[in-house]
Amino acid sequence: MGKTRVEAFSDGVLAIIITIMVLELKVPHGDDLATLLKLWPIFFSYILSFLYIGIYWNNHHHLMHTVKHVTGGILWANLHLLFWLSLVPFSTGWMGENYFGQLPVFVYALNLFLAAIAFTILVLTIKAVHGAGSDIDRAIGSDSKGKISLAGYVAAMAGSFISPYVGLFFTVIVALIWLVPDKRIERVIAKSAD
Repeated sequence: MGKTRVEAFSDGVLAIIITIMVLELKVPHGDDLATLLKLWPIFFSYILSFLYIGIYWNNHHHLMHTVKHVTGGILWANLHLLFWLSLVPFSTGWMGENYFGQLPVFVYALNLFLAAIAFTILVLTIKAVHGAGSDIDRAIGSDSKGKISLAGYVAAMAGSFISPYVGLFFTVIVALIWLVPDKRIERVIAKSAD
């Protein structure tokens, strides 16, 4: 089976996730700056989650460039990832609407952690299908960036019990780590094309 349907379906789901998040932004009832400033947790939560969905879209796009054929295992691993990402609008809204309360921040970090686990499972499934020495195997290597991210989410979950802002800090740090473009897959694909 080809990868085109997986890519198209995943792109559609991610677009819907962003649409759901933006539709949750409510217009403030008032025309002054004070009214607008009361909504800062909601806007911040949206921006952070938009960034995360964008990071996943970007990395998923690159990951799919390494796929030569799709198996049932890859399909299920991809759906597993999309499931956890589809919950991001809920955890985002709950966190923003409750002004970064302890449990909402914990749930948000847990949601991101589970999405990262699902992405790792997708990568491992693709690596298993394509074998040692494949493009994905060479590109990902030991995946230190992925492991650091998982540790960051664990720190965010634990930190949320110290202070919700500590937990939020670690989720921002992980996002910033991924803002720096990950060129591993691009380099391997370029070398394979030569």
